Amino acid sequence: MGGTVKKVLVTSNGDEISRNIAYHLVQRGCRVVLMGNESYLRSIGSRITDTLEGAIPVEVVGIDMEVEKESTFDEAVDKASRIMGGLDAFVHCYTYEGKLKDLLQLAEDEFKKTVNINFVAAWFLLKAVSRRMRDSKTGGSIVFLTSIVGADKGLYRGAAAYGSCMAGLHQLVRTSALELGKHQIRVNAIARGLHLQDEYPISEGKEKAEKLTKEVIPLQRWLDVKNDLAPTVIYLISDDSRYMTGSMILVDGAQSIVRPRMRSYM
Repeated sequence: MGGTVKKVLVTSNGDEISRNIAYHLVQRGCRVVLMGNESYLRSIGSRITDTLEGAIPVEVVGIDMEVEKESTFDEAVDKASRIMGGLDAFVHCYTYEGKLKDLLQLAEDEFKKTVNINFVAAWFLLKAVSRRMRDSKTGGSIVFLTSIVGADKGLYRGAAAYGSCMAGLHQLVRTSALELGKHQIRVNAIARGLHLQDEYPISEGKEKAEKLTKEVIPLQRWLDVKNDLAPTVIYLISDDSRYMTGSMILVDGAQSIVRPRMRSYM
């Protein structure tokens, strides 16, 4: 990480992926503020701090990601920035997929919830974080954690709303990189592959998914939520990636390449 303490804001719904990303960031010496459900994230922050001897304590800022009010997100980001004395990086991990549902059967309330959490909240957070990075004159790195369902070859049935939001984030990464570069703010995305606890493998049956792993995934395993994503996140927020912006990196074990083949098996 270049020997300097990075101040990183991480959004989290408390899932294994965001928990482990936060853990690895703290392990690398970053100062981390978690944002999401405050009561739930406090216990996660405490566990991370207690596990890593000498680690900088993990702070928490609470927010409801379904709120449709930009000022709420701006206030939450401002609080996180004041806690850390600025922002070097923002890692947006908070997503909501819900149960797989045919788009013609998806209820309006569920659609709105999916869009509000996955795209509207991301939009508001991007603006709030970018303003502070711009005003600090130091720039920064913004990373959106998305899914291959938002990529061209990662589609699966039942995720029309969620997949559309992920695709929207990929376009947001490109357009915001174009506009924020003048402030030395870099914006990138990581489109992750699926793990066995994701909705698609669950819907097909965990036993079936495990049995066919070697036949349908080139690396012959599903995503390891503990270790596969954090290295790429760390790279993107570090100075080593200082000339990278507007990029979407696939960390999927080539799942997206073989998606048609995977569907034929599963």
